[in-house]
Amino acid sequence: MEPWERWKLLWQHGFFALALGPVSFGALAGAGHDPAAVAIRLGLAAGLAGWYGYWFAGRRDPSPAHLPYLLGAAGLWAVMAAVDPALLPVGVAILIPYCLRRPLWAAAAFVLLGAAWLTQGLIMGTLTWSSVLACVVGVVVLGATHGYLATLDHEGRKRQALLDQLAAAQAELAAAERRAGTLAERQRLARDIHDTLTQGFASIAMQLDAAQADLPPGAPATRRVEQAIRTARENLAESRRLVQALRPQQLDGAGLPEAVRQLAARLADEAAVTAHTVVTGEPAALDPATETELLRVVQEALTNIRRHARATEVTVTLSYLDDEVAIDVQDNGTGIPATRPTTGVGLGSMRERVDNLGGTLTVETGPGEGTTIAATVPVSAVPATTGTGAG
Repeated sequence: MEPWERWKLLWQHGFFALALGPVSFGALAGAGHDPAAVAIRLGLAAGLAGWYGYWFAGRRDPSPAHLPYLLGAAGLWAVMAAVDPALLPVGVAILIPYCLRRPLWAAAAFVLLGAAWLTQGLIMGTLTWSSVLACVVGVVVLGATHGYLATLDHEGRKRQALLDQLAAAQAELAAAERRAGTLAERQRLARDIHDTLTQGFASIAMQLDAAQADLPPGAPATRRVEQAIRTARENLAESRRLVQALRPQQLDGAGLPEAVRQLAARLADEAAVTAHTVVTGEPAALDPATETELLRVVQEALTNIRRHARATEVTVTLSYLDDEVAIDVQDNGTGIPATRPTTGVGLGSMRERVDNLGGTLTVETGPGEGTTIAATVPVSAVPATTGTGAG
């Protein structure tokens, strides 16, 4: 429980005791020396206090239960008022929990309580102008007190809401700083690997190629050099894959739309496919890690088209909606056969990336009808993890 809520509850208990105690002791004074009358009044007051304590202090269930409390309290109040009209103001104590929670209810109840007290005085013939004035003044004082407390509660809630918003903004800023730091470190690692390991393996492979040309074919040294060349090239390819996984080259100095255009143009150049890129809406600023994940989805989809689809035309559509980003990759290829599941490694990798962004991915295909892969993610998406390997 928040400190303000705890203090408010303590004040509520105090006001209840203040409203119940004096009225009950005043009724005891009016009971004279009759032990039975005193016991009845004390028992009723204790019963009402216990009923209030059960619902607002002793219950473990934090959910409100207004109707059972009000029904029980109203029944006790009716009995108390019938036993001794002096206990009629106890109704104020019953309404204490709603002075802050339901201001309008409480104000209306104060007016009804005053009217009931005046009506009882009229019926018993004890109503005077002074008692009417006292009743009106009492209702006004109760209403003013209630209004003051309700204002304090309202301001306290506003202050708490501002504090919650500030804490959320600070948490969001800290998360953004962590993501920026992670991205900067990934880019630094990519540059370091490219400038050291990648360049080194490339140089080793070139030197070994030159040395192989000076060796006689079939010689033992030639075979060892061939093995070394193969190992150097494998490690060169692995280092390039690591650099690409850390930060796609297409996103360096460019946004997601331009990076998608580059991938489509590359497919058109290398696979003799007519590739179109369509961008709709106003490009939104996405988290860099989100752009990387979306570009990986497009890259994997185009790779699958090159390997399996035998398509002649591909359209990549990037749509910026109000609060979502949608990517559709459509081809006119052979489609995915019914015997081949749509949950392979490539599609599984794409689905994992999109799920990681809190989005959805659908695949529409049919034999000879081409394939459409549609991914939709929130504009505010941030990957839960950024370690998904390249598909």
